Amino acid sequence: MEKYICIHGHFYQPPRENPWIEAVDLQDSAYPYHDWNCRITAECYAPNAKSRILDEKNRIVHLVNNYSRISFNFGPTLLSWIEVNVPWVYEAILEADRESMKRCSGHGAALAQGYNHLILPLANHRDKVTQVLWGIRDFEHRFGRPPEGMWLPETAVDLETLDILAGQGILFTILAPHQAKSVRPIGEKEWRDAGKGKIDPTMAYSLTLPSGRSIALFFYNGGLSRAVAFENLLENGEMFARRLMEAFSKDRDHHQLVHIATDGESYGHHHRFGDMALAYALNIIEHDGSVRLTNYGEFLEKHPPTWEVKIAENTSWSCAHGVERWREHCGCHTGTHPEWNQRWRRPLREALDRLRDSLVPAFEEKAGIFLRDPWKARDDYIDIVLDRSPSTLAAFLERHGIRHLRPEETRVLLQLLELQRYALLMYTSCGWFFDELTGIETLQVLQYAGRVLQLAREALGMDLEGPFLEILGRAQSNLPEYGDGRQVFREFVEPAVADLHSVCAHYALSSLFRDYEEKARIYCYDVRREDQKAARSGKTRLLAGKAELTSRITTESARLVFCALHLGDHNMVCGIREFRDETAYQALLGEIFQAFEGGDVPGTIRRMDARFAPFTYTLKSLFRDEQRRILRLIMSPVLAEAENAYRQLYEYYGSMIRFLKATKNPIPRALSIAVEFVINADLKRAFEKRPLDPGRINDLLKEARLTGSSLKGETLEYALRKSLEAMAEDLSRSPRDLERLRELATALKILNTLPFQVNLWTIQNTCYDILEISYEAMKMKAEQGDKTAAEWMLNFSTLAKKLSIRLPEGT
Repeated sequence: MEKYICIHGHFYQPPRENPWIEAVDLQDSAYPYHDWNCRITAECYAPNAKSRILDEKNRIVHLVNNYSRISFNFGPTLLSWIEVNVPWVYEAILEADRESMKRCSGHGAALAQGYNHLILPLANHRDKVTQVLWGIRDFEHRFGRPPEGMWLPETAVDLETLDILAGQGILFTILAPHQAKSVRPIGEKEWRDAGKGKIDPTMAYSLTLPSGRSIALFFYNGGLSRAVAFENLLENGEMFARRLMEAFSKDRDHHQLVHIATDGESYGHHHRFGDMALAYALNIIEHDGSVRLTNYGEFLEKHPPTWEVKIAENTSWSCAHGVERWREHCGCHTGTHPEWNQRWRRPLREALDRLRDSLVPAFEEKAGIFLRDPWKARDDYIDIVLDRSPSTLAAFLERHGIRHLRPEETRVLLQLLELQRYALLMYTSCGWFFDELTGIETLQVLQYAGRVLQLAREALGMDLEGPFLEILGRAQSNLPEYGDGRQVFREFVEPAVADLHSVCAHYALSSLFRDYEEKARIYCYDVRREDQKAARSGKTRLLAGKAELTSRITTESARLVFCALHLGDHNMVCGIREFRDETAYQALLGEIFQAFEGGDVPGTIRRMDARFAPFTYTLKSLFRDEQRRILRLIMSPVLAEAENAYRQLYEYYGSMIRFLKATKNPIPRALSIAVEFVINADLKRAFEKRPLDPGRINDLLKEARLTGSSLKGETLEYALRKSLEAMAEDLSRSPRDLERLRELATALKILNTLPFQVNLWTIQNTCYDILEISYEAMKMKAEQGDKTAAEWMLNFSTLAKKLSIRLPEGT
């Protein structure tokens, strides 16, 4: 009997992009990171690409790519974000699949996934097909091969979905053990009960589908998977490996596969250092001669099903009530607020269903003017989503178009197809998973619905907002201040809606604080400035001009006139209007600038209101990241004044504060705030300064102790970490540069004096690479009498010790 082990990680985040700019907005809840994709990448996706194998002294011995030795799937929308934002992690994921093919008889580690993680049993047939096709095409685009298996979002399953998978050439999927209903050996007549998790999870099963097709199913080990996800099994990599290897049964005479499936985020995000426990366990298993690491494709080829199975339809791995979590108040919640209810789930789904279905006839009719088969074209639209180049668009139109389309017709067609893309994205499962209607995941699907409503108005002339909000209004928030779904939509979605006018306003208001080139890119829009004029009077500034804006997504374009007035601080106003002709444009500029240059600011504002209404905008109209950047600029002098006031209090009363602390007397809050502010500000600056000054840093830490000041550990850790990472990056460019090596080695000496830990992960990676590339050569030079090399060796040895990197034996 052969023994195999397979660990599957389902790596996924919901799509977080603002649907109007195709970029992820700043998310303060992910601080100190920009957004949750950034944070979870730093905590999980990147660490698993370079995980550590440690020795008995907790020193790094090897860096390994965990993905190459497990089975995994990445959500396509997440992988597209990683490709752009963390390309080295993206390449590591692709390389892992190639590496696993070498190890596992030509079978890759990667599985495909339903495109944007909607609950497939709750989707209509057409949407199921598109989700599966988009998932497959996205996979092929990235991994360069057809997928053998596909992960079902939340493992939510029904026969129709499995039939679609099999029809597209998918060989297998993975389910939870409680999703099996009955089993029997192939060829026998009698079915045996396998419900409530009684199924043997160590083999593959065959499911015969209503169409006559079949698909293989793997049912993961439920107990072990729960232990990884919820019972802290990842606290010890050796225990993790032992539990996996002890899961084989002596009572089974067939070749056994012990396999588990969890959220991939278990390995680092949900459980800190979970990636290292995984790496250590994989290392133990790989070197144990009694078992073999494999993936599902290889096991299926070597040991095809000898039993068949029936499934419990409309079930999932994360809802004890089937798939009710995504449409009902079923009792499933995160546990954070057990007093809350989730009755909002039903009207949310009903509102989206009504919106989707109301658009079908109009979409078919309008798209049918341009396309031979609108729905087949939708299935192929993933090609354009993956590559928005003119050549891809031309090939798409050649394949699906009835005739040659004029530019305006192409714009309408792309709007129709974008409407369908967002009609799929608005069903992303996370919108229902959590506890509250105003959670960021639910607001995200509502934003997608908002984009659908906008595109329906623009491309189809349909205003569906009223009926949509009527149903959504039945969804009650658990937070009284937010009322119902209608109020939530008005408060959180409507202000985010953007068009060419609002993008131009963003450009104009930003231009008050930065200089754009003649051709600029604002997220997914191209801006070509044709003219610009500016004037200043004290703190007041006026900027006006004209520009052509074009969407890279839908090709819609407009020539617009803009005028932005900054009155100082956060007070600014902007007007946008269509460009009519040059005479009218010059007359408008002349009128407004004449009033401004004459010192008539109120008159300038009146003229702007008269000429640009109703398209007037303020600082609130800026997209979130730029709004935050400009607010920082505006508030900088204000904060400098506040800091100066705090500093005066600190310097004047510092000795008294230290006395109060030493004598255990209470420190007045007004004074303690001033001291904490100044010490934290000074420490942050000290951590950001190159080179670091250990003496200054130690003095500030001592002062914090003497005054009893609390340190903002998260902010300070991030500032110091980024400085150390920059030093390590500088060293990696010139790894034999003694001065850069000394700087980093000296900087690391302060770590033992800090009241918080610094994440050294990136610095360790960089220095480990230097060890592999340069260490032996420098060692040889030192042994030959090179004094510089000898000093390099001494400093690198200090560096390695601080970073817990094991040097080669005999060093």
